[in-house]
Amino acid sequence: MSISGRVQQAWEPRLLHPVAWWVWALGLMTAATRTTNPFVLLLIIAVAALVVASRRTASPWSRSFVAFLGLGAMLLVVRLAFTALVLDTVPGTTVLVTLPEIGLPETLAGIRLGGPVTAESMLFALYQGLQLLAVLAAAGAANALADPRRLLKTVPGALYEAGVALVVALTYMPRLVEDAGRVRKAQRLRGRPPRGVRGVARTAVPVLEGGLASSIDLAAAMDSRGFARTGDQPVRWRRASAALVLIGLVGVLIALFALLGGGLLPVAGLPLLAVSVVVALGGSLMAGRRSRRTRYRPDLWLAPEWLTSAAGITAAVGVAVAAADMPSVLNPAGLIPLVAPSLPLPVLLAVLVAASPAWLT
Repeated sequence: MSISGRVQQAWEPRLLHPVAWWVWALGLMTAATRTTNPFVLLLIIAVAALVVASRRTASPWSRSFVAFLGLGAMLLVVRLAFTALVLDTVPGTTVLVTLPEIGLPETLAGIRLGGPVTAESMLFALYQGLQLLAVLAAAGAANALADPRRLLKTVPGALYEAGVALVVALTYMPRLVEDAGRVRKAQRLRGRPPRGVRGVARTAVPVLEGGLASSIDLAAAMDSRGFARTGDQPVRWRRASAALVLIGLVGVLIALFALLGGGLLPVAGLPLLAVSVVVALGGSLMAGRRSRRTRYRPDLWLAPEWLTSAAGITAAVGVAVAAADMPSVLNPAGLIPLVAPSLPLPVLLAVLVAASPAWLT
């Protein structure tokens, strides 16, 4: 194919590779975990919402973004209520309101019921709740944009069985939302709106029953098509590949802990992470020989996929570098006295780059 033909194939209307969406979303999630600045977190949520609104399809899982946002908002409210009523982890001097306090025994020291509610503790809880909301928004965007069935095709042969379980788990939330909406609509048409505890029970039972029936049908269909069939491989080969994968994954966990620990640990964390990834990939390639699968019409990875992945990585790197250079600006939670948060221009530009897939894909 000529160069002009490849360029035309790259930019013609098509669905983006699902791995590219997940790399982009992981970049946003990484950026959200490196800061508690409310302006940066709200910007990450807005970027995820913009890209989802511009690029989602009419598939059932495309409506999962709203469900993830609702879950994050609910957790934010619970976090604020828990901080105000039960646990005050940040000492503060600015008292907003004083609630009736209930005395607790000495064995529950550090926990209170009621008492003064300070602005410092509430802002700390708000910033942490927004951080979780931003992470869930990025995960919901990936679920809404990436086709889980196409994502399953990209799983290595060694992890195919685990990939099937993971894809089914990722598709459960959007299918659950779709089934619940259909059941509620049917109940309204019958003159029985789903309200109260009985309404929730009348909605949950058909949804769970339909999910179990669909899973049984899916298992039967996959078994009839030869899923999870493996080829012959020596026992020593299987044990060696499993050991390499396990050692590599343990090394990755230790390296991530070292990178996040600070001090001299990050110096040893990067080499350990590189070696562990190589060992895990080697074990995966060895174990992949057991899987006999072919791909019909594989997904393309062209310029839009590279740009989308680079946009998410840019946001993650930009926020991480700014958090290391300006810790008090990117992490204002828990600062005494209270300081009004600001939005640095480099962080603003790095996060705005993550919105480019709304036009580049």
